[in-house]
Amino acid sequence: MPTPLLPNRIPRAARVGEKGAFTRTLTEADAALFIGVTWDLNPYHTDDRYVAQTPFGRRIVPGLLTASLLTHLGGLWAFLATEMTFEFLAPVYIGDTVTAEAEVVEVSERGWVRLAGRVVGADGREVLRASIRGYPGRFEE
Repeated sequence: MPTPLLPNRIPRAARVGEKGAFTRTLTEADAALFIGVTWDLNPYHTDDRYVAQTPFGRRIVPGLLTASLLTHLGGLWAFLATEMTFEFLAPVYIGDTVTAEAEVVEVSERGWVRLAGRVVGADGREVLRASIRGYPGRFEE
């Protein structure tokens, strides 16, 4: 079960500097479900024999599965993304524990927000960097 490190829904506009993070171990089931929904049948994700002959040595989770961990944080803010850019920096293997982090880095006068996101491995190595733009929700108490 992921451990959220971020306040639940906030009843006000987003503020620059607000951060959130959560940690999750990516399992065989996570990868299988994601592959089943996306049909991403790349042998790097599905074929032990194939990937054993590559520099990775073992199966990696789909990059967009790793990137989609940032949507959990956005969901807590009821954030509707309009633009997402990802930079995949290192592989994530099935069984790896990663932490997804997001920070509000810009709030426009028109109401859109830009988040800086990243995912880091248990060793602190950054595996993914993201820039996300969209509109956060507002909640009444």
